[in-house]
Amino acid sequence: MTTRITVVDIQHKTFKRALQGYDRTEVDQFLDEVIETLEDEAQAKAALEAEIHDLRERISHFKAMEESLQSTLLLAQRTADEVKAAAHKEADLIRGEARLAAEREIASLGDRLDEVRREHQRMLDVAGQTKSEIRSLLLSHLALIDRPSTVAAAAQPPQPSLIEPPSAPAPTPPNGLPRVEVS
Repeated sequence: MTTRITVVDIQHKTFKRALQGYDRTEVDQFLDEVIETLEDEAQAKAALEAEIHDLRERISHFKAMEESLQSTLLLAQRTADEVKAAAHKEADLIRGEARLAAEREIASLGDRLDEVRREHQRMLDVAGQTKSEIRSLLLSHLALIDRPSTVAAAAQPPQPSLIEPPSAPAPTPPNGLPRVEVS
């Protein structure tokens, strides 16, 4: 184990005198230079150690920031995934609601179509009934017109040339109304 020599050790070091020893002033000057150099080196070493300490603290700070950023990034990624999943769910719900609304609308339109068809059929039935009633009315009026009048027949004797035998009923035209002939 070696003992380290400090600046204080050098300052207090004394040497024995010998007959033919070194020049005391030169030795003292050298020792002063060594002390000054060691002091400069000690100050540089302390500055470097302080810088190393500062750099280690900064590294520690940056590592903490890195961990914080990583956790923030993970949290942001998780949040983005959750938002995306929620958006997909909401889109699915909206699609489902739209599908149900469309089905309800189609069912409503189907009901309306059935109602319109029933109304159309009812109108056709009413039109047919009305045609029948008008046909009946016209036939009864024709029968009245074709029947000889009893008052007029009693006043005038029948003339053979004017009386015609009853003819067959006139054919019904395609529109369903009887044909009226005017003489």
